[in-house]
Amino acid sequence: MADDVTTSPVELDWQAEFPILDEMVFFNHAGVGPLSRRAADALRHFAAQGERQAYFNSGWYRRCSQVKQAAAELIGSQGKHEIAFIANTSTGISTVAKGIDWHEGDQVVITNVEYPANRYPWEDLKRFGVELIEVEQLPDGRIDTEDVIEAITDRTRIVSLSHVQFASGYRLNLKPISDVVHQAGGHLCVDAIQSVGVMPVDVDALGIDFLACDGHKWLLGPEGCGFMYVRENLAQLLHPNVVGWMNMIDADDYGSYRFEFQPDARRFEPGSYNLPGIHALGGSIDLLLGYGVDRIWQRVASLTDRLCDGLAENGYCVFSPRRSRSSEGHDERSGIVIFDPPTDRDVPPAQQIVAALEKQDIVIVIREGRLRASPHFYNTAEQVERLLAALP
Repeated sequence: MADDVTTSPVELDWQAEFPILDEMVFFNHAGVGPLSRRAADALRHFAAQGERQAYFNSGWYRRCSQVKQAAAELIGSQGKHEIAFIANTSTGISTVAKGIDWHEGDQVVITNVEYPANRYPWEDLKRFGVELIEVEQLPDGRIDTEDVIEAITDRTRIVSLSHVQFASGYRLNLKPISDVVHQAGGHLCVDAIQSVGVMPVDVDALGIDFLACDGHKWLLGPEGCGFMYVRENLAQLLHPNVVGWMNMIDADDYGSYRFEFQPDARRFEPGSYNLPGIHALGGSIDLLLGYGVDRIWQRVASLTDRLCDGLAENGYCVFSPRRSRSSEGHDERSGIVIFDPPTDRDVPPAQQIVAALEKQDIVIVIREGRLRASPHFYNTAEQVERLLAALP
């Protein structure tokens, strides 16, 4: 089958940019994605320079400033002053959870199917008398927008949601929720690790106040390096969890001891950067921006639509909500396709299917008992057909 999805004016040498194409059919970008060639090159360059010149005249931190600006562009932020580098999504969400001045009786609204990174930081607040309100996922995998809105009260300080749910692939309709929580005097925090890099994300248009994501999934960067977004007028609402030399004003004036936090997102960066991680992440973000996030999503939507059609033709049950225009007026689809084996005939259980595919160099995974495939924009329609043909 020909790869008939829309291509960008920015042509890419797919094999050169993604050497993994020569090795396997990799459909686990919702887990840990491969490094792009540009990310790997950045790591190699960093190591070579550090080995031979000990960072002398390296310009590493100037490059980090450029990466921040690129991250801001990727999510529709006003600029790099709203971006802080973090070690992982958990750190970003915890920065919000631990930074607010909580009072007994305050409430946080989440769903009952969040990835643990977006649950445990809020659950830990129970020791301060904060109530955790859970909205139930519907049997069809959707999170009803009205159910979330009804859970918001004048005691709601934060609504914290995954933009895309890891075990269903459902993309939440965030804008109506942000409108209501803002009217109630609260804020919207988003775990965006399953959306940033694979689909358009616009923090202003969606009304997002805080966002966190790691770079090792759809951003095609290394583990342990990501970024968080803090709306500029809210940075000083949060007290930094970790206090160090670098989140202070005049940080380079080492002997002044001026104890005054930076006024913007830099207040959440307490010390020296993960330079190799940031440079690698920057290489991949440049690649994604150069190709175009809208075009990335067009390719992924086409690939996952074909995958879902083929699964249905073969008797597999697609669990992921897939309406491109729901009753609420938004696209429910994501890069994640969750599905179950047929029940009307003798088919091996999910674990055996994954193991058998791995022997054929096809990588999918199991999440919450179901099969999960998550192709990215560099994957091909031929690879989708190969997966469909290999399924029992």
